[in-house]
Amino acid sequence: MILEFKLNNEERSVDLADENTPLLWVIRDIIGLKGTKFGCGKAACGACTLHVEGEAVRSCSYPAKFAQGKNITTIEGLGNAKAPHPVQQAWIEEIVPQCGYCQPGFMMATAALLNKIPNPTDEDIDRNIINVCRCGTYYRMRKAIHRAAELNQAITPKTDSDV
Repeated sequence: MILEFKLNNEERSVDLADENTPLLWVIRDIIGLKGTKFGCGKAACGACTLHVEGEAVRSCSYPAKFAQGKNITTIEGLGNAKAPHPVQQAWIEEIVPQCGYCQPGFMMATAALLNKIPNPTDEDIDRNIINVCRCGTYYRMRKAIHRAAELNQAITPKTDSDV
């Protein structure tokens, strides 16, 4: 199968022997982007979270064939050192990671949450950010999610209806 999709705003084409190969392995092993992590392989921990058409997806259990023609964003496409995404900036400011392994998945899940709920409550966070962190940095992540919401609102242009 020839899989064609857009990855971090760049057109990609990959020849796959098995269309059911998890998207995680296409991203990591074939394309070589290592920011999206393998955790459990059962869509339970969230380390492999990336965006498909703006939605948070657990890529370890997402068959590559479903990515055909879609827009995929990984942590590498969220922002960069010169222009970090508000979530990445908040993670830095709040010094969130300990080991850091799960953090790309948490940041991707958070970015998707903020696209749906720009100013989430603690309840919204608990209901939507269900990734697992073995280091237990949940308190710092919660602070960072609230900070990211502030940063995101500061850069979102106001419209006439907001005034």
